[in-house]
Amino acid sequence: MLADPAPLTLADRWRQRDLAVLWHPCTQMREHPDTLPLVPIARGEGPWLIDHDGRRYLDAVSSWWTNLFGHAEPRIGAAIAHQATQLEQVMLAGFSHEPAVALAERLLAIAPRQPGRDPLAKVFYADNGSAGVEVALKMAFHYFRNRGEMHRTRFVALENGYHGETLGALSVGDIPLYRRVYAPLLTEALFAPSPDAYLAEPGQSGAQRAHEAADRLADLFDRHPGEICAVILEPRLQCAGGMRMHDPVYLQRARALCDANGAFLIADEIATGFGRTGTLFACEQAGVMPDLLCLSKGLTGGFLPLAAVLTTQALYDAFLDDSRERAFLHSHSYTGNPLACAAALATLDIFATDDVIARNRSTAEVMRRLAAPFADHPHMADVRQAGMVVAFELARNGDRHTPFPAEARIGLRAYTAALKRGVVLRPLGNVLYWMPPYCVEDEHLDLLAQTTLAAIEDATACA
Repeated sequence: MLADPAPLTLADRWRQRDLAVLWHPCTQMREHPDTLPLVPIARGEGPWLIDHDGRRYLDAVSSWWTNLFGHAEPRIGAAIAHQATQLEQVMLAGFSHEPAVALAERLLAIAPRQPGRDPLAKVFYADNGSAGVEVALKMAFHYFRNRGEMHRTRFVALENGYHGETLGALSVGDIPLYRRVYAPLLTEALFAPSPDAYLAEPGQSGAQRAHEAADRLADLFDRHPGEICAVILEPRLQCAGGMRMHDPVYLQRARALCDANGAFLIADEIATGFGRTGTLFACEQAGVMPDLLCLSKGLTGGFLPLAAVLTTQALYDAFLDDSRERAFLHSHSYTGNPLACAAALATLDIFATDDVIARNRSTAEVMRRLAAPFADHPHMADVRQAGMVVAFELARNGDRHTPFPAEARIGLRAYTAALKRGVVLRPLGNVLYWMPPYCVEDEHLDLLAQTTLAAIEDATACA
């Protein structure tokens, strides 16, 4: 006689309801629920996600890099709740409100600066990171159109870069998995070699690799004189490209090349901003200021969608005219939403009162110490770190020239192994990484290190 099946738990029932109606992002839905576990979350608490059966998961990837100070951070929650009793939404075309103005003032006050350059002076809001990139690209293009420089229509982006999945942002991205299918819909960008230190030749330093890549960027400018309106890049860290890192000297060279050729520099700090790489903004590590700075993700501490594009007075002034066609006629319904702005203001308050960057540097040192032994693993090709981000590149026998094939699904196997142990380690191909909320404690990091090692062992056992 067959035994009765185990009764469904509350999490099981939520899983069934979900799969009946939802289409999840960045997911091959056929993999649910068997190959890829689906985890219905009931609530969050600090660095933890808690499912409907009470099982706890350490959020080692900050919920797609958005969460800064932990889930359900009470100060941000209280700010949103208070704002909800005052004003929840008003269109920002022809209207204004205190949270949008105050946030713009504070963002401009803390934005990267560079001696000899006028500071960033204006803020344009959007709804998310991809939308923010679209704003920056359109602004750069339209600026030159307003000036009568009709030949400046090209963008330069970096190989292995990622800037979002709307069509404009995807056009300046170089991750084949995301762009290959949509290639016929995309505008044609120019791609410069990545300064990625992982690609350095034997005996070549990260700085030398960065200079070599900058020389190739200079060649692009030489081959397309007067055609390039902007260079867009992720400073210091190509996140979706596998957490690949580069020397800050590349940013200095890119800034100088843009200036010499009359082009804008767009810094996509959507993921790298707000303390992730060791400074408030990654551009600070090179001492450069971009012409357009894209912010999102951690801007609201991970509570609400919001993006901000910061730019110069000179760029703004080029749109001032009696003709509406020369205006920047770009909008989102929820541009500058008061609730999201209130969350962002509370996030900046925490930076101001808690000495976040100093604490992060201390935490990053603990992460460095815990990650160091992984370099000796037989299948470890690289262990790298930028502030609060640590990445582990897995390759067969540790040889970067023989990566594990996609069909081996090393990353997915490591992810599921970690999930069974209560840690969220969402992979990027064969790269595992740590990007925890800033509230993470040493005991959490110990668990993270132990689980990561066990997950790598499980994933590579039959490799």
